[in-house]
Amino acid sequence: MSRELARPALFFVHNASVKSCLRAQQSLVRSCAPPPRQLAATFRVSGFLQKTAPWLLGRQSATSISKGPSLFSGLSESAKRLLSSSASQRVAELDIGNNGFLLRPRRVITDKRVGYWLVGSSALVFGIVVLGGLTRLTESGLSITEWKPVTGSIPPLTQGDWEAQFEKYKESPEFKLLNSNMTLEEFKFIFFMEWAHRLWGRVIGLSFVLPGLYFILRKKTSPQVSRRIFGIALLIGFQGFIGWWMVKSGLSDHFLNDNIEEGKYKDNHPRVSQYRLATHLGLAFAVYLSMLWTGLEVLKENRWIKEPKQALRNISMLSNPVLKPYKYAAGGLLGLVFLTAMSGAFVAGLDAGLIYNEFPYMGEGFIPPKSELFSSFYARRKDESDLIWRNMLENPVTVQLIHRIMATTSFVTIVGFHFLSSRLYRKNLIPRIIYRGSHGVVGFAVLQVTLGITTLLYLVPTPIAASHQAGSLALLTWVLILCMRLRRPRGAIQTLLGTIAQTK
Repeated sequence: MSRELARPALFFVHNASVKSCLRAQQSLVRSCAPPPRQLAATFRVSGFLQKTAPWLLGRQSATSISKGPSLFSGLSESAKRLLSSSASQRVAELDIGNNGFLLRPRRVITDKRVGYWLVGSSALVFGIVVLGGLTRLTESGLSITEWKPVTGSIPPLTQGDWEAQFEKYKESPEFKLLNSNMTLEEFKFIFFMEWAHRLWGRVIGLSFVLPGLYFILRKKTSPQVSRRIFGIALLIGFQGFIGWWMVKSGLSDHFLNDNIEEGKYKDNHPRVSQYRLATHLGLAFAVYLSMLWTGLEVLKENRWIKEPKQALRNISMLSNPVLKPYKYAAGGLLGLVFLTAMSGAFVAGLDAGLIYNEFPYMGEGFIPPKSELFSSFYARRKDESDLIWRNMLENPVTVQLIHRIMATTSFVTIVGFHFLSSRLYRKNLIPRIIYRGSHGVVGFAVLQVTLGITTLLYLVPTPIAASHQAGSLALLTWVLILCMRLRRPRGAIQTLLGTIAQTK
C-alpha cells in the first residue's frame, strides 16, 4: 500500500455560498472548482458511497456526487480505487458551515461482532436470573450479611474466616428465628449459593464494561448503539445497588420485634421485601431485554446488508398499514408477559405458592372467599383505607389469584395472537419468519403453563420452580424476538439497503 493510501483523506470545499447552493440548486458539485484535499482523519467508505450521495446531502433529489468530478478530481487513482473497493461499512455525514461543507466519516452499521457479544452478554444475564431463583428457593440469599463490592469476591479461605462469617450470620433474624440449629457445614452451602450469585454479577459487569469500551473506542459501533451500551452499563451498576437494597430488607431487626407499630411489617418470617425482590428481578429483565434487543438488531442489520433485496421485500410487506394493529398487539403482548412475570416475583417473595396447591380451583371454587382475599389483617391504617391495595400486594392468597389471572390472560392472548398470525400469513400479509416466530411463542407458553401448574401441585419443588422462573424469561425472549422481526429498520438503513440493491 502506498504512503498516500495509508494516510487519511479529508475533503473540504472552500465556498462561502455552499450552503445556499446545496439547498437551492443542488448543483454545487458540478459548478465548483476542484477542491483542495487535506489529510486529517480516516475516511473509509463502502463502494456504494458515490450513489448514496443524495442521501448524504440530506436525502434530497440532488445530482449524485459521482456525476460531479469536482469533489473527487483532487484524488489520485490509488485513492479512487480505495473509495470504490473498500468493504468497510462506513458512510459519511455532511457538516455544512459558513465557509463550505465537510464530509466526515460515520459508522451506520455496527460491527456484527458487537452483536454476538451483546447476545452472549444477555445469555450471562439469563444465567444469573436462574441462579438468583435457585438462591431464593434454597433460602440462601440472607447468608452474607454485608456488602463488599470488591473484597467480597474472595470467599473465606481458612477455618477462622468461615467461623467469622458464621458468627455474623448468627446475628441475623433468619438464623435466630429459623436456622438456630444450623451447622457450619450447612452454612457453607447457603453461603456459596449467595456468593456465586454475587460473583456472577461482578463477572457480568466486567465482561460488559471492558469490551464495550473497546468497541466504542475502536469505533466498531454506531452512535446509537454506543449510547445504548452506555445506558446498559449504568443499569448493571445500579442493579448491584438494588441487590443489596433487597437483601438488607431481610436483615432488619423488625422481624424480632414483638410490638408492631403502625406502618411496620406484621410478618415475623425473615424474608426480603417482595417489593424490592420484584424491583431487582424487573431490573434484571430490563438489562437482559436491552442487551438482547440491541444485539439482535445489530445482527439483523448486518444480515440485511448481505441480502438487501430479500430484506427490502420483507420491509415492504411490513410497511403495509393493515399490519399496524398487529404490531401494536405484539407490543402489548410483550408488556403483558412482562407484567405476569413481575406478579410471579410477588408470589415468590411472599411464598404464595405454598398455599392452595390445586388447579384450577382455590378451595371450594375458582376464587377464594372474600374474607381471605381482602383481610383486615394486612391493613396498617386504623381506618383501613389501604385495605384493598395492601391485600393485592401483600396477601399471599390475593397475590396468587392475581398471578393465576394474569397467567391465564397471557396464555389466552398468545393463542389468539397465533390464530391472527396464521390468518395474516395465509393472506400473504406477513413474512414466513413472523409466522414461525408466533409458533415459538405458543410453544413456550404451553411449556410455561405446564411448569407453573406442576410447581403449584407439587408444593414448589426447587428444580421445577427454578425451571418455571427460567421459562418466564424464555417466553419473554420469544415475544421480544417476534417484536424485533416486526420492526422496520431505521430510515438510514432503508436508504442504504435500497442503494446496495441497485448496485448488485
